[in-house]
Amino acid sequence: MGTFSIGALGTEPATDHTDLLAEPVAAALAALPPDVARQFGVAEIDPDDSDTARFTERYEVPLDASANCVVVSGRRSGETRTAGCLVLATTRVDVNGAARRRLDVRKASFAAQRDAVELTGMEYGGITPLGLPPGWPLLVDEAVLTAPLVVLGSGVRHGKLVVPGAALLALPGAESLPGLGVPPVS
Repeated sequence: MGTFSIGALGTEPATDHTDLLAEPVAAALAALPPDVARQFGVAEIDPDDSDTARFTERYEVPLDASANCVVVSGRRSGETRTAGCLVLATTRVDVNGAARRRLDVRKASFAAQRDAVELTGMEYGGITPLGLPPGWPLLVDEAVLTAPLVVLGSGVRHGKLVVPGAALLALPGAESLPGLGVPPVS
């Protein structure tokens, strides 16, 4: 598996092209059960087209087939609680609603760019749910899980992962979080 076509983007098995993955992503892929790892495809892209709007236009991928992973954190009793949050590109993360309640913090916010890069070992604009630090929950909006295929970052700006949405629940720490993705503010 791992060979998909979506829009103008074609993939090859991610297990065969780890040069298109950040180091923690490649390590996490290798640690997955083979039947799960085989579901991940990867494609090389122009790094200048990595950001969602440019990517979806350049590669003709619908926004509702593209997902964004962001790092969210908050503090409680002196402890920082951090999670990866995955929503479709047609929505935004409900940071101070669903994510804050799940983290059980008073206030949640997006991690600063430098912190997100340092904590994940991935490039900004390529952060993906595969290979997040151990112990972090991966909060996934239900709409992502029901998508036939979703396009994700690969940890580097010159690659994209493609995987059936339902396969994401097999990732370490993954859990469905209803209401995580909400309509963008107009």
